[in-house]
Amino acid sequence: MPLQTPRRIKVHIRCRHCGESFILRGSRKRGGEIDTGFKRCLCDNDRDFDIETIG
Repeated sequence: MPLQTPRRIKVHIRCRHCGESFILRGSRKRGGEIDTGFKRCLCDNDRDFDIETIG
């Protein structure tokens, strides 16, 4: 029986400060959170984002 790899989810992240937009892939954690490894925007914002899943 092959090991299952975590399902990858595409996520659109938009900075509310400067409007910069990122599309990343992540995996869903047990609590329902999505981990993409994204830390901060180019404008140094690390808290205020719009995040939505794609597809």
